[in-house]
Amino acid sequence: MPNTVTLKSSPALFLEMDIKSFVLDSPDNRLKELDDSPYYEEPMVGFADGDDPLFLEYRTIIADFHLTPREALSRYLASELNIEAPPGGPISVISIALPIARETRLSNRRMTRGPSLKWNHVRWHGQSFTDELARRVVSQLQEQGYRAVAPDLTDMVEVVDLPNGRCSNWSQRHIAYAAGLGTFGLSDGFITPRGIATWFTSIVTDMKLRPTHRPYASHVANCPFLVEGTCGMCAARCPAGAITAQGHDKIKCRAMLYAGQKQWLEKPGYLGRYAGCGLCLTGVPCESRIPGKVSKRFIP
Repeated sequence: MPNTVTLKSSPALFLEMDIKSFVLDSPDNRLKELDDSPYYEEPMVGFADGDDPLFLEYRTIIADFHLTPREALSRYLASELNIEAPPGGPISVISIALPIARETRLSNRRMTRGPSLKWNHVRWHGQSFTDELARRVVSQLQEQGYRAVAPDLTDMVEVVDLPNGRCSNWSQRHIAYAAGLGTFGLSDGFITPRGIATWFTSIVTDMKLRPTHRPYASHVANCPFLVEGTCGMCAARCPAGAITAQGHDKIKCRAMLYAGQKQWLEKPGYLGRYAGCGLCLTGVPCESRIPGKVSKRFIP
């Protein structure tokens, strides 16, 4: 990293470069119990204004209990530091998208009923590395005198059961959308320039960061099926039949994760509360890129 780039002088550039360097160089970004290949490839980093009106819209789009970034930081300060957040002032969100490494994606492409062993390990051990990354960014910001929190690492984030399935009060995919990192697909997955086989984390801070431009015309601009009715390969890949032309059935999907693929956890080496699936994220045109024109419709 050039000596002229610091968190104070060029905050957004410093954070992006540092996050990418850490992910690529960290020995913890490795499938140590398997073949020592990486969990993730070079990440993407986006920034959003924490007072962007989109975050209030999420209370209608997602649920009325979805947190705004300012609320997330205020709750953290009140519960952890016993201080009240000052009214107004800068508020920013850092969203990090971590593309799952090619070797793992290739292994999962070959699967039809449940995930590969490598995919399963990335789902659980990779999450631990994602949390480590978020803690590191928070620590860096705090050491420079800024207030910062990774909401997913606190008890303020909740998952609520709604009639149409489970819903979080801090949606990483919606945070990534606000930060200019991509758009949604038919499967409810999030299609970034590096594809849909991606994991996410985010940090809220009172550092002022220039928002990343959202380079898309709509929230589904990267999905061929939702734009022009072609593709739908994710539906053909889903072993639960949870993806149709009408969208993603969260209840069917969850049933497959916890019941339909329960036997996967009995296989040697598999771990976690559920196997991880991810079949709709691999073996599809959007696996590792924004797909170009797809001529065929794969949904029956």
